[in-house]
Amino acid sequence: MSFYIGLLHYPVYNRRGEIIISAITNLDLHDLARLARTYGARRFYVINPLTDQQDLARNICRHWVSGYGARYNRDRQEAMSLISVVPTLESSIAEIRDSEGETPTLMVTDAGKSKGEKVNYNLAREIVASNKVVMILFGTAWGIAKELIRRADYLLDPIYGVSNYNHLSVRTAAAITLDRLFSQFVRP
Repeated sequence: MSFYIGLLHYPVYNRRGEIIISAITNLDLHDLARLARTYGARRFYVINPLTDQQDLARNICRHWVSGYGARYNRDRQEAMSLISVVPTLESSIAEIRDSEGETPTLMVTDAGKSKGEKVNYNLAREIVASNKVVMILFGTAWGIAKELIRRADYLLDPIYGVSNYNHLSVRTAAAITLDRLFSQFVRP
């Protein structure tokens, strides 16, 4: 089982439905890196085309991987070392293709706003359990742009709660998604 996760900052929507580049947040880096390590992702891609945002992410990673943070918290160092900061989704896919020898199957997430055929978690688990290389892509802000969702191989079923409120943080949605996909492979 070979899988990767990505956190997309462009192209995503703002609250008015306009395409934007969202800012990188420290919490997203830490929490998604820890998720990636916990569930066995090979790499966690932080995707943002802005060089100042890339520098911010790299500085945070450097602190925890080779700076004072590495001496302070070895578990965080291990998780943060999975992060790769790239400018585009295409560059992350190219890195995976170079490493794995095949283009990854792209699964994207959405909070239920996208039209189109969605894949349920039973089928998605079968796909990730196969010998295919998979990249699971999470969006920031108000979600991944529709044109990118249409290019994906699979759109995962949205996560719904018990109310009409549906605006989870990306960290929470990623945790639920990875648990639904991979908890069956965890041995007690």
